[in-house]
Amino acid sequence: MNRAGPKRRTHRTLIIVAGVLAVILIALVLRGKAPPEAARLLPESDAILFLQVKTLRAATHFDASPVQRSADYQKFIDATGIVPERDLDAAAFALHRMADPHGPNGPVAYSEVFVGRFDGVRLAKYLAAISTARETYAGHDVYTVPSEGRQLRIAQLGYDTIAASNMPTSEQIHSMLDRHRASALGTPGSSLLAARFSEVPLLSQAWAIGHIGLPFVENGHIAVLGMELPLNEDTDLVASVRYSGSLHLRVEEIAPNETDAKHTIDTMTMLVGLLRGIEDAQPTQTAGATAMRKVVDSMTLEQHKDRAILTAAASTDEIRALAAAAKATPSPLPPNAELPDVAPGATPEPATASNK
Repeated sequence: MNRAGPKRRTHRTLIIVAGVLAVILIALVLRGKAPPEAARLLPESDAILFLQVKTLRAATHFDASPVQRSADYQKFIDATGIVPERDLDAAAFALHRMADPHGPNGPVAYSEVFVGRFDGVRLAKYLAAISTARETYAGHDVYTVPSEGRQLRIAQLGYDTIAASNMPTSEQIHSMLDRHRASALGTPGSSLLAARFSEVPLLSQAWAIGHIGLPFVENGHIAVLGMELPLNEDTDLVASVRYSGSLHLRVEEIAPNETDAKHTIDTMTMLVGLLRGIEDAQPTQTAGATAMRKVVDSMTLEQHKDRAILTAAASTDEIRALAAAAKATPSPLPPNAELPDVAPGATPEPATASNK
């Protein structure tokens, strides 16, 4: 009796199965390293922000919290059936610097791609009713809708994808339609995405690259809570948020040289010390103040050659407490406060988790 035949067939089957598994594994690895489809569809820009909303929603259940909606927002929900906090799965934003920051379009314009569960028929009907113009490009209807003094162009790219842009011209919305037509998997995305996405930490549910401080620019520098940071408006940043039981924030400045990176570390160290002093001076330790202190204590600052890196962590309870406190109280920092300049060679107390 010849048993060689069945054995050869078994070996061949095992080889085929192993080959298929290897191909699947390689595809998953490559897909994990590739930028998300929504980000690849964005046009050329000065910065990119991406949110994996579905994952963050599953982790934090933010959709269960009550939302205060304006009349126009509620009208949109009633007409389209789209509840963003429930139906949105991913969102990507491109930030475009305006040549005239005091012009009718403000300092920054935006292009967006939204992925989720949408009723295309109801959405198209709603857009047709509120639009002031409509064009057909690459087989898609592009609606122009007045919004906050600008012209917002909106197009449905597919049953689950929407693109929009409030740039003054239609170039950006056309670019997104062209990228979609060329197939997202074969589209590498913008030059910024190609240059910086590899620096985004793996498994980040939210990230931003490029001149992401543009919306917070005041007098040529980035300002937060009214305080001017030691970062000019052209600073390249790579920021990310990863959730693994708690939220982990990482912000990396790509400085022109090591000296500038050190200056950022020194000045940010002084800022962290100032925040700790403010929290210590609080007369009562509310839930928000306690959460802020824990977040500030978790901050670390490191320099790697021309890179200045800040990291911090917060639990979901701390995030909720901070959000509630932000609604109830004004900023503890004085308006338009400026950080003191750190003299070269100064050695302020390092901001590490062990500094209490």
